[in-house]
Amino acid sequence: MDYGPLQRKLGYSFAQASLLQQALTHRSHSVAHNERIEFLGDSVLNCCVAHELYRRFAELKEGELSRLRANLVRQETLAELAQQLELGTYLRLGEGELKSGGFRRPSILADGLEALLGAVFLDGGFAAVQGVIRGMYASLLEHLDPQTLGKDPKTLLQELLQARKIPLPQYAVVATQGAAHNQLFQVECQIPQLAIRTTGFGASRRIAEQEAAQLAFAQMQQ
Repeated sequence: MDYGPLQRKLGYSFAQASLLQQALTHRSHSVAHNERIEFLGDSVLNCCVAHELYRRFAELKEGELSRLRANLVRQETLAELAQQLELGTYLRLGEGELKSGGFRRPSILADGLEALLGAVFLDGGFAAVQGVIRGMYASLLEHLDPQTLGKDPKTLLQELLQARKIPLPQYAVVATQGAAHNQLFQVECQIPQLAIRTTGFGASRRIAEQEAAQLAFAQMQQ
């Protein structure tokens, strides 16, 4: 398989191709799988994200920084970042996982991304993986509002509606486009009591729901 497009999106070119291949190998595929590298990548990711938060938000206390970091390294966030890299296309899965759609399962995508970061660390060192993580998280960090402590748009919308004693929004997938490993979801968010209807798009249903929720939240703030 040609890993060139993946490496370009990642912003890093591997000197040791075997490390990249192992990082992309799920335990269902072969004995030489990625779990040990994933363990390493998890630790490196937490360290780099913690450093970025420490550097950007000098006014935040330890507990607030911890909550922000937890949001940025949770499975859902990692799976979304993996989808942006189209990582599922490159994962080496066993036949059973392939048939069951493992290439789009959030847990497998998140683990694969951590393994990929672990492989970058082993191949190029800490500075290399730090640069990759900064690039991956650039947009998330740029739009991170420390006042919300990392809460996602759906949570913020839910809390706002509950505070105003309005029923929770209704989400529905109205369309999907593309192949199974590279789908685009269109999700609608409705709040009938306020006559609000917004539409979000994303590589997963969750991403599309978050975008629709963000638009609805913005309308409520007007």
